[in-house]
Amino acid sequence: MEEVDVLVVGAGPAGSNAAYHLAQRGYDVLVIEEHDRIGYPVQCAGLVSQRVLDLAGSDRFVRRPIHGASVYGPSLGSVEFTAAEPRAHVIDRAGLDIYLADRAARAGARYSSSTRFDRALGPTNGRTHIELSCFDGEPREIAARLVLGADGVTSAVARAYGLRRPVEILPAFEAEFATSPGDPDRVEVYLGRDFAPGLFGWWIPDGAGGARVGIAADADGTSARVRFDRLLDHLERRFGRRLNNPTAYLVSGIPIGHVPRTHADRVLLIGDAAGQVKPLSGGGIFTGMRCAEIAAEVADGALRQNDLSSRALSEYDRRWWGELGEEFDRALYLRRLFVRLSDAECDRLIEVLKESDLLGTIVAFGDIDFPTHVARRLLAQSPSLLRLVPKALGAWLAPGDRFAPALDPVRRK
Repeated sequence: MEEVDVLVVGAGPAGSNAAYHLAQRGYDVLVIEEHDRIGYPVQCAGLVSQRVLDLAGSDRFVRRPIHGASVYGPSLGSVEFTAAEPRAHVIDRAGLDIYLADRAARAGARYSSSTRFDRALGPTNGRTHIELSCFDGEPREIAARLVLGADGVTSAVARAYGLRRPVEILPAFEAEFATSPGDPDRVEVYLGRDFAPGLFGWWIPDGAGGARVGIAADADGTSARVRFDRLLDHLERRFGRRLNNPTAYLVSGIPIGHVPRTHADRVLLIGDAAGQVKPLSGGGIFTGMRCAEIAAEVADGALRQNDLSSRALSEYDRRWWGELGEEFDRALYLRRLFVRLSDAECDRLIEVLKESDLLGTIVAFGDIDFPTHVARRLLAQSPSLLRLVPKALGAWLAPGDRFAPALDPVRRK
């Protein structure tokens, strides 16, 4: 039986970032990936902040900087934001995964593709034993001191070790088009309950003259493909844009709401498997990569002390929650308010945001990784916005008060 210090399940940004930091510290790290090619199939739209480039230590996978955004209400209204400096970057999404895996491999991590986590066989002699399924038909068993589950919203690691997985998963559907009539320097966001109840549709330039167009919406029984087709109809009616001949499709699920515990004996969950995704946008690359760094730091201490108990690894929960938890709480609460808005209220929201002083606040303080920072400023600044949301937000806006959303059932101690 093969023995390793750390088994990382999943070679996405979170998994490979954790593998890199642990391999750098001298640990024997094995990363398994169920697909035959790292980076494929592509799992998200690929719009990231500068923080992701900083965490990766490179910008080689960047295709185009983004300076602005246009947000369209369900009817005719829209609001536009433009900043002098880039506020986001369109990336080669598969290229990011490939780069991070190569970086981890150069640090000493080993990769095994076409290999799936099958089941946990139980602890023996200070290690947890895992059965893997290899697509060449050969069974494989691994004995690892620690397992990192970076295997997405349907995490087999979470299931095997009795950890909860994200409860709410938004179906998402995206297509890539080789040519695009949109502005190559800005993204577009579309609000409307017909095609995207619960989140939004998007148009993201791909940096090569094309675009990535997609939707994510509540799972209410309507297929994501049907909602995507409704978005295309909406774009043709409203803007005269007729999109044909997509070059690729992307089907995925976006977890909304973190899980209550992301550790167990000899196990840590990171990324989508832990629900470490921004509730207002569905983005998870920055949060997953940052939590992977924290996981590697906690794992290093636990491995050195040879204490991989749930109690020792609980430091991971405390640390990542201490850094991102308040933002997740606030964003989840705001999302729950947003999904209650009717199309007419969304249109009114767009009209209010067009006020010049609010636009200035958005441009000055907007942050795709921490959107509630600017939301709090806007709500404090505009009585018109407050009329669109419940009075419960008053506690959030009171100076010095800690925001504690009453609707969030998951609270860290």
